[in-house]
Amino acid sequence: MARSSDPRGTARTGRPEDYDDGTSGASASIGDASDNKVISPELGIRGYLRWFWRQLTSMRVALILLLLLAVATIPGSLVPQRAADPNGVVQYQQDHPDLFKVLDAFPIQAFDVYSSVWFSAIYLLLFISLIGCVLPRIAHHWKALRGTPPRTPARLQRMAGYAEQRISNPQATPEERQEFSERAILEAEKLLRGQHYRVEIQRAKSSKRSPSAGAEEISVSAERGYLRETGNLLFHIALVGVLVSVAIGGMFSFNGQRVLVEGESFVNQLIDYDSANSGTYFSPTELEPFTMKLNDFEVDYITDEDGNDVAVGQVSEYRANVTLTTPDGQQNDDVIRVNHPLRVHGSPVYLLANGYAPTVTIRNAEGEVVYSESMPFIPQEDLNLTSLGVLKVPYGISRSGEPTQVGLRGFFYPTQAKLDTGAYTSIYPDLKNPVLTLDVFVGDLGIDSGIAQSVYKLDTDNMEQLTGRAVDKKSLELDLGETLDLPDNMGTISFENAPRYAAFDVMYNPAQMWILISALAAVLGLLSSLFVPRRRMWVKAVQSEDGVVLQYAALARGDDPALERAVEVLREQHRERL
Repeated sequence: MARSSDPRGTARTGRPEDYDDGTSGASASIGDASDNKVISPELGIRGYLRWFWRQLTSMRVALILLLLLAVATIPGSLVPQRAADPNGVVQYQQDHPDLFKVLDAFPIQAFDVYSSVWFSAIYLLLFISLIGCVLPRIAHHWKALRGTPPRTPARLQRMAGYAEQRISNPQATPEERQEFSERAILEAEKLLRGQHYRVEIQRAKSSKRSPSAGAEEISVSAERGYLRETGNLLFHIALVGVLVSVAIGGMFSFNGQRVLVEGESFVNQLIDYDSANSGTYFSPTELEPFTMKLNDFEVDYITDEDGNDVAVGQVSEYRANVTLTTPDGQQNDDVIRVNHPLRVHGSPVYLLANGYAPTVTIRNAEGEVVYSESMPFIPQEDLNLTSLGVLKVPYGISRSGEPTQVGLRGFFYPTQAKLDTGAYTSIYPDLKNPVLTLDVFVGDLGIDSGIAQSVYKLDTDNMEQLTGRAVDKKSLELDLGETLDLPDNMGTISFENAPRYAAFDVMYNPAQMWILISALAAVLGLLSSLFVPRRRMWVKAVQSEDGVVLQYAALARGDDPALERAVEVLREQHRERL
């Protein structure tokens, strides 16, 4: 078919005659084609702020921030932190002075990761993002809870699980059919209400295509599963609670460790701990000054009499028998076991480790006691408590008339046995045949350098070894109760006793209960959001030429494999009632 032309000479293609695509002479006379482009208005400061807020409060950004927070904790485990290991930071500065300046500079703050500007920024942005996500959803959810179920669709045949049943009675009048429809919908309402649905009876005129055109259709609309969204919101609120509780706990918490030999005591004060970590705003005055004494440490071993030859020598139970003295002078005896801490004054006391602390007395050449302590030895990897330890004597000993510092490093064997190589080993963890072997070093212990040292480590860089395999001289070997001479007439050493020791951990965290509550709430919310189905259900009574047609249908919000079965069960129960 031939096309007709418009006055401008362009072929008509079904568009209005006044259509202008920017290429006509009229538009060209006004300006270039670029003048006709659609230009978006400028957002302005308010628009950009709104855009930034929407991006920040989106779930995608919240997940990215959560991932960044996890990644940001990695540097804190790679280098020592001032809050947890100040001596390690000093040592790192001496070992790597140039790198230390870079890592410690602002804004890297590698030695104060968890209080750094960038870590705090991620933490606060995540906090704000979660709150921005949750608050609007809470308002929307509150309106939905107070609202009514949705209107019944005109065509239920399109819904999932559609089913119907016909009630035929050609002789019934329209009034009788309407009465039956009312009763059927009321019974359906009772059934759905009994299944914890929110229900509403709705009325509408039937469509013109219906056989009963103009008649009133009655239906019941039901909805349930709002607990799913409630659980989802509870999960996010609990996550915010965890973040807040962890932040508060990090600022006001305290964690201290103390090693006690049998018979020793300690006071719950900062100065009496071997090592301690505390939050930025923690005050030592918050510690309750109770006193705990380790009376004795008991260990139950599996023996031959237990009938388990494979497990002989393994531990069945540890018990630390302690006496607790409160500030008012009241004393209470208690027992601390593994995973059964002593809970007192809001500070649970946990049992961490144990071992032997050989009691060694050292006298100088004049017979004066210069060292007499029970020094804890650290158990090695074997199960028979072969233990490594260090003794340090900084003053009181002279060698060839010159004062010197003495260090001894060696092993303790609770039940010693000699291997074919001539080396000692322990074959049982209990005290059956104890032996203490020590290598002697003289020189500078390094305790005057100003850097704190571990009592369990001996720095021999500036020391001379006098005994041991490295100098081809026999190490000192002491049985329990034995006394030997030190090399170069420096004095004597006696192995007097081998008591047990136990390591305890005292914790104080005012927010730990809220962390537990928030974590449990998060789990509860997550479970409800995963396993509670969101479901809508409809039952409609439609009058037909010979009776009433009862229609059933449902719709799921999300995956609901039991939806069609639920419709079938409702239809069967409804039929039994009618």
